[in-house]
Amino acid sequence: MQSLNVNRAEFIKSAASSAQFMASSVPAVVFAGKSNVGKSSVINRLLNRKNFARVGASPGKTIHVNYFLIDEKLYFVDLPGYGYAKVSQSERQRWGRLMEEFFSDPSRMQLGVMIVDARHKPTADDVTMASWFLAAGCRFVVVANKLDKLKKSEIEPNLHLIRQTLSLPEEVRLIPFSAEKGAGKELLLSEIVSLI
Repeated sequence: MQSLNVNRAEFIKSAASSAQFMASSVPAVVFAGKSNVGKSSVINRLLNRKNFARVGASPGKTIHVNYFLIDEKLYFVDLPGYGYAKVSQSERQRWGRLMEEFFSDPSRMQLGVMIVDARHKPTADDVTMASWFLAAGCRFVVVANKLDKLKKSEIEPNLHLIRQTLSLPEEVRLIPFSAEKGAGKELLLSEIVSLI
């Protein structure tokens, strides 16, 4: 298996419109999730960094598509968080257009990583995002973050509810994860490294 030096990570660019999206021969891992689901924390955990992907005090800070080059072997593409209540209607529409344009070309991603909150039933926005990934036809995993906030007895039922609500096919992996404690990190990294 190829190895990936996650410590070699650099921010490349932010794309505010489809004209700025990157086309590259390097595989892209696309991260998506609700504004307060801990998406930046998951990316930081994978890269062994504290604040590489900006962790905002207020959710909804990532309003562009951000590209990070990892070990010159693949890109982490951080999509803007969605479903944040305090964002204006026009901002929400801009986000929707940006995502539609991004997902209109499946060659932009080789692996989708969608992050949900392990504690809660996925929202309507989560269901929409999952359907976009599934329609794009790329490999796709769902990461149930904040596992450390659950009692042991809650884990299985919650994972079942997430799988059911998102209508995930059996081949889509659902990875219990804790950005806080590191649970699930190796599993997710193995999915990512298989691209190179």
